[in-house]
Amino acid sequence: MRRFREQMCVICSAGGHLAEALAATRETDVDRYFVTKQDAHIKDRLEDYRIYYVEDPHTSIPGYMKNAVQSLWIFMRERPRVILTTGAGIALPTCLFGWIYGSKIIFVESGARVTTMSKTGRLLYRLADVSYVQWHSLQKQYPKSIYVGRLG
Repeated sequence: MRRFREQMCVICSAGGHLAEALAATRETDVDRYFVTKQDAHIKDRLEDYRIYYVEDPHTSIPGYMKNAVQSLWIFMRERPRVILTTGAGIALPTCLFGWIYGSKIIFVESGARVTTMSKTGRLLYRLADVSYVQWHSLQKQYPKSIYVGRLG
């Protein structure tokens, strides 16, 4: 029987989402792995972590299907207890699998969102065990969220 490690899946797109995910998990003392899209700068920023790459679907149905297959394979291999995401759409399949299989889901809305919810946020807010916002003004949109201030 496989023994499950206490670990966290951190899934996000590259760029600002990745910077916020790194800031959000900086003080955690848990085994983490990252799921993101292939990008020239990723390996340098995540050299101390395990990295998996998945399709970044944007709004493409075939892209989401490919991402879902890749995400399910990674999820079943790693079995994370916690999934933390800063978005974007790249994270939806992983979070859905996590929700189905009982992982705790932490959603951090992008700091670029000051007054309106992101598309990903509108979906993940309903699935997440806890949601964080970086602006007080977003708490009107996410009434059960926790304000944490700017991460990056």
